[in-house]
Amino acid sequence: QVQLVESGGGLVRPGGSLRLSCAASGSIFSIYAMGWYRQAPGKQRELVATITSVGSTNYADSVKGRFTISRDNAKNAVYLQMNSLKPEDTAVYYCNADRLYDYSRTTGNYWGQGAQVTVSS
Repeated sequence: QVQLVESGGGLVRPGGSLRLSCAASGSIFSIYAMGWYRQAPGKQRELVATITSVGSTNYADSVKGRFTISRDNAKNAVYLQMNSLKPEDTAVYYCNADRLYDYSRTTGNYWGQGAQVTVSS
């Protein structure tokens, strides 16, 4: 059973920083891409950033230059360093693992439970 567990959310003032972490556990052979998505109240879930197993990254325009995604393939972990946070970054942040292969070569797309990030003075 594959699980993704996020940590690191919380309340921060505008201009502050937070670091989100996500670790995938279970019978994992490989993961093609890991990423972060977010969903604000009343809005659809949107992409924040993704990173492939070879380090190729993709960012939403709204976070470019402020957020940095990184990955530790040995730990099946992905991180999101968020700097210069704005109130509009307030959302539940979800970790995603895309094309995760287990040792039976079954593949799937998995989500974490979500971590609340609130940016407010």
